[in-house]
Amino acid sequence: MLLEKSENTPWKRRERYFVCLVWLMTAVISSCACAFASRAVVLDPCETTGEVGESEAVEPSTVERVCGLIYQGEFASAGQLIAKSGGDEHPRARFLSELAEIVREYEDISKRRQSAREAAYKEQLAELEKFRNGADANGAPATGAGANRGGDANDVDPNDANDVSLVLSVVARVREFADDARKERLLDDEFVKQTIQRAVDRAAGFETEGKWLEAYTSCYYWLEVIDPNNEAYSDYAEQLLEKAQIAASFEDSPCETSKERYEGIKKEMFVRAIHALSVNYVSLIDYGEMATKAVNRCKLLAEVMGKRAEFVVRCSLLSVDSKKESDEGEKGSEFIVHSSFSPADKQKLTAWLVALAAVEDEMKDAPTGFNKGNFMEVFDRVLTLNTSIAELPEPVLIAQFSEAALSALDPYTVMVWPKQVQDFEKMMTNEFTGIGIEISKRQGLLTVASLLPDTPAYNSGLDAGDVIEKVNGVETKDMTLICAVHKITGPKGTEVLLTIKRPGEEKTKDITITRDRIKVPTIRGWRRTEAGKWLHIVDEKNKIGYVRLTSFSGQSASGLENILLELESEGLEGLILDLRFNTGGLLESAVAVADKFLDGGLIVKTQPGPGFGKWPSYSTAHKSKTHPNYPLVILMNSSSASASEIVSGALADEGHKRAILVGARTHGKGSVQGITHYPGGGAQLKYTMAYYHLPSSQRVESRDAMEKQGRTDWGIGPNVEVKLRSDELKEMIDTQRDNDVLVQAGRNGVGPELKKHTIKETLAADPQLAVGFLVVKSKLIQARASAAAEQN
Repeated sequence: MLLEKSENTPWKRRERYFVCLVWLMTAVISSCACAFASRAVVLDPCETTGEVGESEAVEPSTVERVCGLIYQGEFASAGQLIAKSGGDEHPRARFLSELAEIVREYEDISKRRQSAREAAYKEQLAELEKFRNGADANGAPATGAGANRGGDANDVDPNDANDVSLVLSVVARVREFADDARKERLLDDEFVKQTIQRAVDRAAGFETEGKWLEAYTSCYYWLEVIDPNNEAYSDYAEQLLEKAQIAASFEDSPCETSKERYEGIKKEMFVRAIHALSVNYVSLIDYGEMATKAVNRCKLLAEVMGKRAEFVVRCSLLSVDSKKESDEGEKGSEFIVHSSFSPADKQKLTAWLVALAAVEDEMKDAPTGFNKGNFMEVFDRVLTLNTSIAELPEPVLIAQFSEAALSALDPYTVMVWPKQVQDFEKMMTNEFTGIGIEISKRQGLLTVASLLPDTPAYNSGLDAGDVIEKVNGVETKDMTLICAVHKITGPKGTEVLLTIKRPGEEKTKDITITRDRIKVPTIRGWRRTEAGKWLHIVDEKNKIGYVRLTSFSGQSASGLENILLELESEGLEGLILDLRFNTGGLLESAVAVADKFLDGGLIVKTQPGPGFGKWPSYSTAHKSKTHPNYPLVILMNSSSASASEIVSGALADEGHKRAILVGARTHGKGSVQGITHYPGGGAQLKYTMAYYHLPSSQRVESRDAMEKQGRTDWGIGPNVEVKLRSDELKEMIDTQRDNDVLVQAGRNGVGPELKKHTIKETLAADPQLAVGFLVVKSKLIQARASAAAEQN
């Protein structure tokens, strides 16, 4: 049983195209949000003089009330309560004085963030005014080169998509840094309206040319950011991406041909998958909705094919009506069809669309509802019509039909076709055979972001910062990160040849590395030493530790256990567990992690769908090997999903109250996936088999379902909300990346300078971590106050 790592959902469109940093096997994406508003707190704490005896401690109930407000993010109210608690009447109330300092530190953080936000707003507004002035000169937005030279109208091309999208990007940034009133005025601005209309018109032109991805990236990506509540924008953007995905299915990449991509896909696999779903899916299946989406995808497929001026189709002889024999006289061998659309081809697609429309009409007229049998009849009918009319490659048609049909169920139920199985298993286990590096695309160049310790790459001569120009002689300029991963990984014991260029050196050099089994560690600290050891203590005085868990693999629980024992042996007093950007993993791993901090009670209940013999499953905590009850804060954000939601939800649940959650609302997945090999032929079906509930019986709601109801209470909400803006998120990620880097063994100062940040700099660059740090300190103050009261 697994908790699917949440990816490729509609609200995550942006992350698909704008990835900052990726592990060799996993990508790390991000999201942006707005900042806290500054809140004034009146404080008049009295200074502590000399030593304070435990008998002089302030009444714990006041401290507890102050801390209770802090744990809800009500720092302003906490400050006011401290001020009302006595002030000069308790000159030695050190615990309240310490809490007053916590409130002051929080207010300092808020003021710095608000100041930075206001400065960013003014800067972007000035940039927008520059474009507006240029537009006033000739009716078109002054952007690009014209904007850089003060808005010279002669340098502006109103038909240039880059110019228009640049203005939209500035409008988006103005909106992000604006308050609510300013946001409303921005959308009513005449210049902004004109720019949006220009972008919509340009996107329509792109679509006419069959450039759906360009229409999205130059226009509708930005429109979704500028006006996120506009359903027309979001629906159209989704359709553009769907068409772009279809077009890409016919294109070769440096790593695979279109034929290889769909190799091994057969009709029987999907038929068997539907049967498995009818028995095991978590809820009743709407076969009518599945058929509607599948047929609509087939119509889009025809539209895309019709718009493409030239296309290349790789298929099996058995997938077309002619079934001709190859030159060798063998049936079923492969050939390549190069074709330009002729009038006859267009007539075929037109006839195909007419036939699909007839299928849709028949679906609507189904007299007794639409059941599984009706759905399978539609599937058979579509394949038959394709053979007789459109003659599209059958494996591609099956893949497109199934993807669209399953998307009607939920974002996580998918077919894993034979060619995808290996990559899927790597993602779930965090194990693969490769060389042990993290890679990223920096300024379009495939770059080594960091090395992994005790791997082939670490002692190979490869170094962080090296640009990989070729992999086995194939240039990487046009490779995606996923493609590069395919090229670099391979069977254990085989070799890969990397041609690299080191910053500051003119010549390239070749490095041959022998692949080996790699286990990607999922446990990290706040900074890595030059020797590759993670640092976990963020406050030596108060012994506050920090652990970042990047995913829930089979080794995560044992890895965390080792780190906790090490930190506890050093006197650990409080812990920050960072689950930000942790998109999930194995259910068993999530339960084992939560169990470390609970001595009993329910952790999670998984509720399967209706059906005979289906009963809820209960995972409970055990008293043995439970770690001490020190303060625990969990950091989370919108990329914390699945297993991360189980751990954070269980530990913060009313029944346990073991942790305080700091950050932003989680992704909102709310379901458990299972994998079956029942489709056969090397294919697998990943399907939603259960929903999960917290110890208090509250179900963790899916974002997909909640958005359809107009609600925002999906996932797990934080106790202390700290949302990051895009500029803050970038600074946090950049700082974290610098602290994560591991360079080659025996470097001895050779190569680019390694940039590492102090804990003070790291906290300044990460408001969520900084606030979580304050919450742990508040917990420690409360614990000392309680201990003093007991002694008194």
